[in-house]
Amino acid sequence: MIKPKQKRTLETRAKLIAQAKARIQEAGYEALRVEDVVAGAGVAKGTFFAHFRDKDALMEILIGAEMDALLDQAAAGAGPTDVEQIISRLHPLHSFVTCERYVFDLILRYSGAAAVAEIGPIAMTFGRYIELVTVWMPLGDYRKDVSADLLAEGVQAFAVQAMALQFCALHQTQRFDERFARYLKAWLAPVS
Repeated sequence: MIKPKQKRTLETRAKLIAQAKARIQEAGYEALRVEDVVAGAGVAKGTFFAHFRDKDALMEILIGAEMDALLDQAAAGAGPTDVEQIISRLHPLHSFVTCERYVFDLILRYSGAAAVAEIGPIAMTFGRYIELVTVWMPLGDYRKDVSADLLAEGVQAFAVQAMALQFCALHQTQRFDERFARYLKAWLAPVS
């Protein structure tokens, strides 16, 4: 049985998250203001900080959940067997990661963990990404001179590089999918 105080705490946290999601739908991630979330939830600003260290801590939860859902979507069905299919399957996730510069920057900041106790939702999705792509590697005609998990790490690294270049004024002439395809075709091509 949940104690009344614990139940109220969980309900307040749920209200804050629901308000944040609603505000993000209206104006985007970067535009989210703690003041708007607490006003919509009908709580004091201090209550927000009792639940979340700061705005970014709340965003880590929301963005991590969205990334998890998109990884679930990518994992559904038969695995891709060529570079174009890999790119297509991961496209919704990559599009989300690059939907706003703020989102991309926050994901990069939270993508690693300094200690086991600090592994958060976004860092977990980076691990899931590699696990998923590792499963796909034996399905296609890819290089066999390195392990599937190393190939998957390379796919992720090239995805991050291609996404980062989307925010660089010098590299905006090439679409993400084109750049990513070029990287993957070179990285995954069987060694003769």
